[in-house]
Amino acid sequence: MKKITIVIALFFSVLAVQAQTKISPNSADDKNTDDQESLAKDYLSQIMGVALSATSNMKLFHFVYDWIGTPYRFGGSSRKGIDCSAFTKELYSQVFNMDIQRNSRDIFSMVTPVGRDDLQEGDLVFFKIHSRRISHVGIYLGNNRFAHASSRGVAINSLDDAYYSRYFYRGGRMLESFKEELQKEDESNKK
Repeated sequence: MKKITIVIALFFSVLAVQAQTKISPNSADDKNTDDQESLAKDYLSQIMGVALSATSNMKLFHFVYDWIGTPYRFGGSSRKGIDCSAFTKELYSQVFNMDIQRNSRDIFSMVTPVGRDDLQEGDLVFFKIHSRRISHVGIYLGNNRFAHASSRGVAINSLDDAYYSRYFYRGGRMLESFKEELQKEDESNKK
């Protein structure tokens, strides 16, 4: 009887040790994942000139990073070439799950105007470049930086740059009622 009790005790001891060793690697994996995410944030912070440690939307920054360098093509909407409104539309679709208009002026009609000092990550920035009408749109990232499809391709620039500062028109935030309407449409389409 003693032998059976000892064998059972040893069996449970081995199970306990195995359970502990299975937990330990997962903790290390979690730490490695956290370290990798921290390194990614540091890297993206340096490239984009924005403090990503304070961001709540890494999906936004990963999306922008993936598109940087994509060539500009008027009317384009793919990795082969894209224009500013198509880039904005694609970003809002992929990052915020919102279907917005395809033209910068039409997009402006969907937002609540926001002053330059009140811009938040994910807001839109509109420009009147050599025109009396809105002719360009980008996505605000923070620290006066914005992503957009410029004539040099998808890039990140500063609103403080002389060129963009000169042509900046307004910031805009998606209308809450429009957001709610889109969410309702999404829910009904899923049914």
